[in-house]
Amino acid sequence: MIFKSRSPDINPTPCNILDFLFPEGAPVSEQPLWIDAYNESTSVSPKQLLVWVRRFGLGLSRLGVGVGDSILIYSPNHVFIPAAYLSSVCLGAAFSGASPAFTVPELVHQMKVLGPKIFYLHPSLIQKGLAAAEQCGFPKEKIFLASDVFVPPQNGLRDWRALMATEEESKNWRWKPFTPEESRNVIATVNFSSGTTGLPKGVAVSHSNLIHNVTMVIETYNYGTPPERWLGFLPLYHAYGQAYAVLVATKASVPIYIMPSFNFVDYLKFIQKYKITRLQTVPPILIMLDKRPETKHYDLSSVREILCGAAPLSKELQHAIERKLNVRVTQGWGLSETTFAATGVPTGMQPLTGSSGLLLPSTELRLIDDDGKEVGVGERGEAYVRGPQIAKGYWRNEKATAETFEDGWLKSGDVAVVNEDGYMWIVDRKKELIKVNALQVSPAELEAVLIENPDIDDAAVVGIELSQGERPRAYVKLAEGARARLNEAQIQEWIKPRVAKHKWLEGGVMIVPEIPKLMSGKIQRKVMREWAKKDAERLGAATKAKL
Repeated sequence: MIFKSRSPDINPTPCNILDFLFPEGAPVSEQPLWIDAYNESTSVSPKQLLVWVRRFGLGLSRLGVGVGDSILIYSPNHVFIPAAYLSSVCLGAAFSGASPAFTVPELVHQMKVLGPKIFYLHPSLIQKGLAAAEQCGFPKEKIFLASDVFVPPQNGLRDWRALMATEEESKNWRWKPFTPEESRNVIATVNFSSGTTGLPKGVAVSHSNLIHNVTMVIETYNYGTPPERWLGFLPLYHAYGQAYAVLVATKASVPIYIMPSFNFVDYLKFIQKYKITRLQTVPPILIMLDKRPETKHYDLSSVREILCGAAPLSKELQHAIERKLNVRVTQGWGLSETTFAATGVPTGMQPLTGSSGLLLPSTELRLIDDDGKEVGVGERGEAYVRGPQIAKGYWRNEKATAETFEDGWLKSGDVAVVNEDGYMWIVDRKKELIKVNALQVSPAELEAVLIENPDIDDAAVVGIELSQGERPRAYVKLAEGARARLNEAQIQEWIKPRVAKHKWLEGGVMIVPEIPKLMSGKIQRKVMREWAKKDAERLGAATKAKL
């Protein structure tokens, strides 16, 4: 059966996302909307943002940037990233962000897949950014230093303000309007996801996808009324962070205090100082709010609701936070492939513990069992989702697109159950990827890194559930005679400088005689998950015995 949203359909007119956010002739606020949480004097209002968008937009267009191109930013959060995002997107160029935690090989992979025309590089990341650009043969004159303050030339690189048109030149410049058809086909963002399998791929999200998903979310949560204040710690290279800090905040006129990176004590301090009203967060942060002693030292009473996304939230943790902070806690479910959201709990409706909520407006769902058959209420099945927010596919990757997107349906890789009232629970994961603190980890990516070691013949990586959450665990077959040179702990240390911290093998390493594979050579992931489940039980029992 097909489950349909219980909310009325939405029908925004597809257009250039800039025309959606800033309709021609509409008043534009001069009140600060993006504010540096550490320094309130550094802020940007919507009116100031539009000046930046026009100056950057005209400057980029003079460099030939337009529809079908892409722009990459490698940076921590700051208040001018919305300007970088919107000035790229308004031209029809796709905006993509790389995690500041990325190592050079990880950045090289994204650059090669994306093929950007312009590379914005934060000054704190010059060394890694230049090394990656050199490996990709990316021209230095197309790299610009991009931060919230002017930066003198360094390493032959200019500040990104160098490409801006003057304020006078750009005063009457306006981005190109898009027809509905163009809005549905022009790619606005390329956020990277492992999908259901393999290495990270660029998710191609159109202007229309963004407009529909933002409209769905604002109508579901009634954002902006009454007045709100948000705290932006979510990374702006990620779909979740971009959606709230750049798009929803703009459309709903919600001030958002931007943190360059997450620090728990500062997070508490800013909630208290700025009287934050709603939190968009992830399960690891709620664990901190529940367990860390610092929480009780701060007044968090201004918070009236917490939205948790990016990974499933246990019913125990949800209850604990509701009781401790006296707030409404709801979950939402979405993927980069759904732009950012597919379910949620509408304002005024009762959240059900552990549930990811109801389908957003104009969204449909099918549950497909292991035999490929549709199942109904109360039955488990892989969630296939359809709606105007479903991405166009994967950037320049027809094969991966065909494997994951089918006749308008996205095969999510998440196994779900839906009750008779339409509430959905994520109960398992069919896809290979591992979620570490709500960040995706591709087993195939770690396996490729591991076998670069000449002492490792083969490797398989799988998620293991430990007390601190899911972590990557590697099963490794060593080369002949390598046992004397390499042990489990050394493998864990060997991989650390080669991948971002959330990809470290904190689930451990086990040396095995063989990696179980099918005749085709494909790793038997189901067997690996069983191994990890047994190892988790063994490790948990060993921990209890020590205590």
